[in-house]
Amino acid sequence: MKKLFAVGCSAFVLTVGAAFAADFGTAAEAKAMLEKAAAAVKADKAGALGQFAKGEGGFKDRDLYPFCGGPDGNFTAHPSLTGKSLKDLKDKAGKALGEEMYKVAAEGKIAEVAYMWPRPGSTEPVSKVSYVTKIGDQVCAVGYYK
Repeated sequence: MKKLFAVGCSAFVLTVGAAFAADFGTAAEAKAMLEKAAAAVKADKAGALGQFAKGEGGFKDRDLYPFCGGPDGNFTAHPSLTGKSLKDLKDKAGKALGEEMYKVAAEGKIAEVAYMWPRPGSTEPVSKVSYVTKIGDQVCAVGYYK
């Protein structure tokens, strides 16, 4: 009976853990979305940025979405911050994450920027990492929560 109970508890924990994980995007999924976003920007910048801002074309998956900033430092695509400054953005601990994104972004390369940000629907900051790249005059990223 104890063995059966232990197996049942283990199955429950694995199921709950998998369900929780399925609610949020993974590092691999974030990187893949950034690669897809970069290809879309190269093919049709204006169309891609419009899709990113609206979460269309497969560019919104749970908590994953691409966002971009232009040469002026302002968001050119974001679900709620388009037109505001990406370059001046600071995380909830005061880190200048937007400035760092612009600094590390390089054409044809993917860099990582770690910072503290609340999950959607929460106010408590948690560890988040954004993959960042440069496509022409755009600095684009996709972030995932650790």
